[in-house]
Amino acid sequence: MAAEVEVQGDARDAASMKRFFVVWGGQAFSLLGSSLVQFALVWWITKTTGSATYLAVAATAAILPQIVVGPFAGALVDRWSRRRVMIAADAGVAAATGVLAILFYLDVAGVWEVCALLAVRASGAAFHWPAMQASTTLMVPERHLSRIGGLNQALHGAGTVGGPPLGALLLEVMSVSGVLAVDIVTAAIAISTLAAIRIPNPARANGDSQGQTSILSDIRECLGLIRSWPGMPALLMMFMIMNFIFAPADALLPLLAVERFGGGVVEFASLQSTFGVGMLAGGLLLGAWGGFRSKIVTMLSALCVGGVGIAAIGMVPPDRIIIAIAFVLVIGVMLSVANGVSMALLQAKIPPEMQGRMFTMIGMVCTAMMPVGLSLAGPVAEVVGVHRWYVISGVVIALAAVTAALHPKIIGIENHSSAAPADPDGAA
Repeated sequence: MAAEVEVQGDARDAASMKRFFVVWGGQAFSLLGSSLVQFALVWWITKTTGSATYLAVAATAAILPQIVVGPFAGALVDRWSRRRVMIAADAGVAAATGVLAILFYLDVAGVWEVCALLAVRASGAAFHWPAMQASTTLMVPERHLSRIGGLNQALHGAGTVGGPPLGALLLEVMSVSGVLAVDIVTAAIAISTLAAIRIPNPARANGDSQGQTSILSDIRECLGLIRSWPGMPALLMMFMIMNFIFAPADALLPLLAVERFGGGVVEFASLQSTFGVGMLAGGLLLGAWGGFRSKIVTMLSALCVGGVGIAAIGMVPPDRIIIAIAFVLVIGVMLSVANGVSMALLQAKIPPEMQGRMFTMIGMVCTAMMPVGLSLAGPVAEVVGVHRWYVISGVVIALAAVTAALHPKIIGIENHSSAAPADPDGAA
């Protein structure tokens, strides 16, 4: 009898995983389109302005909406059909991209219009990302979450690998508006896969409790869980510090290619693509390996090595870009492993009916200092040089990871009670 129940459970898991990979495949196309848009717009700003400050402003536009909208978006994701949320988010972002494509076609687009689109895309991501991550928990058995986290990082890496060279190629043969049109097509593919698949909702989304509490009450409940989770407040503080210092380094990568290494679009695309190769390799590594037995040890180890690599890039001589590319590869591997395993930890420990709120709240807290870092980094980098910001950020990240490893509550963060089971029958 026990064997029969196990076989039935395996069959349910296999069917659920099949649904997940259909959705995952559609998201792969959408991610490629997003990578093309990101590359085209960032390079357009770089060539049009040549300013670290403008790049920092654009990066802020892509971050700030997630901080402001995120907590409310997460609470709504926990109340609404997660499949419908993802469809609406994809459609809204595609519509905004279409408007900007028309502006470029008419040759009236400027930096502020580009920043506005980045803000719209960020607002859509504030709904789409937690809905997708929370849906993953309901379709993927817990024992496979680390591996799926690795595959997700590999997917992002593949988009980063393919996006820059394909974007550079497309910009040689078509206008920016044409590149934006490609993103609309890939978004349509993602929407079609979501429309064809039933995605489970947690028990609360279908139960009598829906709508009996306010959104603010949901957010307070989320904050209470964070405060009561030993080690989580300290871990989030570490992430805030890391993002404060690293976000500008990431945003200033095109200027590093141009100013430090005397390159152009090819060199910028090479750095971005190599980072993607690293993410792809790190994701595949995590997908096959699953990480150390302790997820937090895996994450902190990867962040420490990644920080050393970031600092090293800033010390590479201007005529040795190939060495910088090698360090970028290492960074991609390490950040892919760290991101994948950290998401698996959260998915395993947070109750499914709270995951929308928790993911966006944690994301908001972690990224809250990024706009401040970006506002400081632009002017500072123009005075002292972009490469020195890389040295500073790498050292800070490595030291933060080591400090966290010595914090007893952070190392014991996985002792938090496991997530409650979801209701697999409710789907929309």
